[in-house]
Amino acid sequence: MGNVAIIVKIMPESPDVDREALKAAIRAAVPVDDIREEPIGFGLVALKAAVVVPDSAGAPDKVEAALQKIEGVASAEIVESTLV
Repeated sequence: MGNVAIIVKIMPESPDVDREALKAAIRAAVPVDDIREEPIGFGLVALKAAVVVPDSAGAPDKVEAALQKIEGVASAEIVESTLV
């Protein structure tokens, strides 16, 4: 089996959430390859994290669940996935 690259869109609870602290918490929770910022509007900035996980049942869902548990995260949703 190979690996799956997923892009997870992480929405902070509010524009007041410290993005750098949130990025550090994301990196501590899952093996992130890259994190980029995506302006949404009214000061709210979403984070898009690229994560490579094994191509096994439930692996992407575990990443999504781990990210949703981080303090300051309103939602985490897989928006893209591809085999690597």
